[in-house]
Amino acid sequence: MTDISHLITALKNVLPEQQVLTDRDTLQASSHDTWPLSTKLRRLGCHDYQADIVVKVCDELQIQQVLALATASDTPVTPRGLASSVTGQPLPTRGGIVLDLSGMVQHCEVNTTNLTVEVSAGYNGGKLEDELQKSGWTLGHSPQSLYQSSVGGWLSTLATGQFSSYYGGIEDLITGYTVILATGERIRLKASPRAAMGPDLRQLFIGAEGTLGVVTSVQLKIFPLPQTRLYDTLELPTVEAGLQIMREQAMVGLRPFLLRLYDTAEARHAMQNPEMNTPVMFLGTQGVDAIAHAEMDAFMAIVKRHGGKSIGNEGVLKWMERRFDFSTVEKLLDTTGGFAETIEVAHTWDGIASLYHDLNKTLTPLAGEVLSHFSHVYPQGTSMYMILLGREKTDPEAVEKLRTIWREAMRVCLEHKAELSHHHGGGLVRSPYARESLGSAHLLLRRVKQALDPNGILNPGKLGL
Repeated sequence: MTDISHLITALKNVLPEQQVLTDRDTLQASSHDTWPLSTKLRRLGCHDYQADIVVKVCDELQIQQVLALATASDTPVTPRGLASSVTGQPLPTRGGIVLDLSGMVQHCEVNTTNLTVEVSAGYNGGKLEDELQKSGWTLGHSPQSLYQSSVGGWLSTLATGQFSSYYGGIEDLITGYTVILATGERIRLKASPRAAMGPDLRQLFIGAEGTLGVVTSVQLKIFPLPQTRLYDTLELPTVEAGLQIMREQAMVGLRPFLLRLYDTAEARHAMQNPEMNTPVMFLGTQGVDAIAHAEMDAFMAIVKRHGGKSIGNEGVLKWMERRFDFSTVEKLLDTTGGFAETIEVAHTWDGIASLYHDLNKTLTPLAGEVLSHFSHVYPQGTSMYMILLGREKTDPEAVEKLRTIWREAMRVCLEHKAELSHHHGGGLVRSPYARESLGSAHLLLRRVKQALDPNGILNPGKLGL
């Protein structure tokens, strides 16, 4: 980037001076999110992806003003919300401006007739869910990062939550949203309740990671809190039996709100029982009382056919109480040489078991523990988490180990033709593999990018762009 002093002056001419930041601490902070590799680099004082200017915007007009100046000076702009990304989405690869959306004026408008809520993109997800529940409503969207993430971030990374088997992913929960293009144009995309006037253009920006536009407000569905919730913990003979249960329940159309299958290694953590020696499944059904009970009965009939059995609801109820806690990972990353990573992928039913075994075989030599679970289920397949925990002697060694883990995991997934991300998005860590993963579809992405952001200023270096 050239002539930064002129750009700073121009920004301060249209924005309050205190919103245009160039101090060292702010710029260094812009180089990090909650990506484990980024966390280790911060401990080492490495700030490889750093803005030249951080601009804290308050409203859409200010976003338009910043984008106009950035376009005129050919300056990259990287949108940043609450920075809960674990793959490097909000980190600037070419310096420039980090557009901090966390201070956007917050609004929240609930429409209980149409069952929607409209909020500013920077709204904290946990705050919104708590406010809705006080009035008897829920978003149905419950990622582990609920209290650290923003609504705009959910849209931009194509997020999903722990109850997705019932409510769906964020793409199923959005009814409309507003986005500012690189050109400064304000676009409203909606379907109320459905529309058939051309392609569903809402899909363009969902999962685009800020590379095509800046999302400013989002309209989401809301749901009444369920009348009844039932829980059970199931002991299973094998991971394969658990996968068959998941496939069969999806095939017959059951809709448990909670469905999580843990292999034996992770079952010990999930159950907080180091003696656990079988895979475990957490199950929850909900709705009006009769439906919740009927679905539980139908699900248990499938479980019994595959050699599973109930061991009571204590395990799953304890997990529900701590499901937003990821302090195990945070504490390990905050120790010298400690490393941890969560890599989530997805595959079809005919490929998921072999992918599970090959990833475990490849990654086990690289970490002290390799844990696996399956937690988002569809008629065609399921997601899979690989969680790696370990220690090296030094932080630089831990950094290299994390890089090796990602490289090997992506290699195996590509060999299996699996989806490289189920809901954490691409970010920096998956960008080198985006073109191979998307195949010919990446040509379409590049052409859309050229049309909407001809100068290529928005969040460069992501999604293989």
